[in-house]
Amino acid sequence: MMDRPESDKRVQRPAKTTLKTVRADTIDPAMLDQDALRVISRLRRMNHEAYLVGGCVRDLLIGRAPKDFDLATDAHPRQIKRLFKNGRIIGRRFKLVHIYYGQHIIETATFRRDPLSREAADELVATRTGEVEPAAEAELPDDLLITEDNEYGTAEEDARRRDFTVNALFLDPLENRILDYVGGLDDLRAGLLRTIGDPMVRLAEDPVRILRAVKFATRLGFRIDDSTWEAMCALAPSLSRSAPPRVLEEILRLLRSGTALGAMRMLRACGALSVILPQVDAYLGSKDDAADQERADTFWRLMEALDSYVHSGFVPTTPVCLALLALRVIEREADPRTRTLRGAPPDLAIVVSEVLDPLAITARLSRRDTSRAKRLILHQKRFTQPTNRRFRPLVFLRSEEFPEALDLFRIRMAARGQGWDIYEGWRARYEAALKAPPEEFAQQQAEAEGEGGPRRRRRRPRRRGRRSPDSAPGV
Repeated sequence: MMDRPESDKRVQRPAKTTLKTVRADTIDPAMLDQDALRVISRLRRMNHEAYLVGGCVRDLLIGRAPKDFDLATDAHPRQIKRLFKNGRIIGRRFKLVHIYYGQHIIETATFRRDPLSREAADELVATRTGEVEPAAEAELPDDLLITEDNEYGTAEEDARRRDFTVNALFLDPLENRILDYVGGLDDLRAGLLRTIGDPMVRLAEDPVRILRAVKFATRLGFRIDDSTWEAMCALAPSLSRSAPPRVLEEILRLLRSGTALGAMRMLRACGALSVILPQVDAYLGSKDDAADQERADTFWRLMEALDSYVHSGFVPTTPVCLALLALRVIEREADPRTRTLRGAPPDLAIVVSEVLDPLAITARLSRRDTSRAKRLILHQKRFTQPTNRRFRPLVFLRSEEFPEALDLFRIRMAARGQGWDIYEGWRARYEAALKAPPEEFAQQQAEAEGEGGPRRRRRRPRRRGRRSPDSAPGV
């Protein structure tokens, strides 16, 4: 079982490097975004520095097509807004400008410098090396947590405050050159994921970087260097102090990445899974217990099936992701032989709420996504249950959440390695239902709501003795 990428101890980089400028001849100009080039050109004409930065530069250098093109400039947000009437300042903790070209957004940020004082960073490093009293160690992470990041700086300061070296490269598309302040080019060639500066400091500043490290390592196939991995394991409990919506956003990205299996295993290996998804971690049990491992394999197969579906172009919605995370736990709690919650298993709908509601509260999920995830899980029994007179298949097939319920069923069947013909049958029925005459759908919908056809009057139980006037015929 893969827990983390193998680290390469031979690759060592200094904490600080001098600026390295290289030609960007390996980047195909056709892959550059024209709207981003338009923004950079205008900023440069107004005597501002402006570069493509971050993940888009990394992806361009390794031959991947970037999803987004982010910009960094020395212009302050209000200056950017004055230059671009189609710009909008957003953010509180981190102010930046969204520049709109129709539905396309170019995210433009001002160069930042590290808000952490150099003295505080040096104090944490000294604590780790035993040069100060350990009593101060417990207080440092709270002091290092970044709650505001609007200290403006230079391009070099901006590069040094970023999370990982491979994400701190600048591309000047007008001069066709790469600017590297932190040794990111060497790490990119070596396939090494490394924080900029001391990892204990950088991860304490923002523990969500632990999840980002897992994302980059699994998606790009990079190795995590030893010191960064050790800091991830040591600071995993700090994720409990991070904003739940940010944590949830990273979890969803991992599930949609096509590497959910490797990501979840790595999160478990560094101790982060027990913090961000305690129910899932508890379900996986002990690595040393054979019964626990057999149960855990059912969850891993679910993640593997999800990855396979994502590789075919599928993008799971938030309700589908939530349902997948909770599904195995719900199955266990609904079975009286394996239930861990108090009391006998109640109705399945109640069990679903028992598992999903705490997750929804912790992660601050929207009521809509939570309710929809519950319905997707409850709909699963419809795919395999025998038909009856009350079931209206066309109403089910044309319901709003049917496509998501079918996606979840497909992943479940792939994880089990059986039932594929049932899935194919429902998919064929769905395609036919989309072509069904509107009047047929309206009739079944009316019948499902109790409005179709003449209603039968319920028989009242006969009473012994005299009949009351109210029960007389014709009344």
